[in-house]
Amino acid sequence: MDSGMIGKIEKAKRYAEEKDRITINNFQATFKGDNNDHVVQYEQGKWVCDCAFFKTRGVCVHTMALEMVLKGMVENAELVQS
Repeated sequence: MDSGMIGKIEKAKRYAEEKDRITINNFQATFKGDNNDHVVQYEQGKWVCDCAFFKTRGVCVHTMALEMVLKGMVENAELVQS
């Protein structure tokens, strides 16, 4: 492995430890629930999940869990009802 690549790997490790460098703006994830898989989306500060609980409450276990996992990496997170 060349020295340029070694330097990039070291820099990537440092970046990964400095989570405040990262802001997630948009993404879609499949959450493997106990009963079914659910699609959770985050776009422009808003959460949406396709589960029935989210549709009635505007929040669910899937969105709350992802908020905990991504704490500090998503800005202005606001739960919205789909």
